[in-house]
Amino acid sequence: MINKEKIRSLLEEALPLVDFDSDFLFSELDSLGVTTILMILSKEFDIELESRDATPKNFKTLDSLVALVENKLGESLSHPSPKGKG
Repeated sequence: MINKEKIRSLLEEALPLVDFDSDFLFSELDSLGVTTILMILSKEFDIELESRDATPKNFKTLDSLVALVENKLGESLSHPSPKGKG
């Protein structure tokens, strides 16, 4: 299980003006904020997040971001990507 407080800490450090307790997190973010969150979570959890993952449903609350990460981790376990490409 993903540590919600770890995600909160990472995101609050990068985006200190955002209220991560909001029930309408998506509405508080501009495109740079959304991109920042996608990049931080991708790097921290070694998952692939893309612009199509930046939906109001996925970015509604901190809990929905945790669920997004957990879902992506589950996908990567069932469909591992080949390493060393690039």
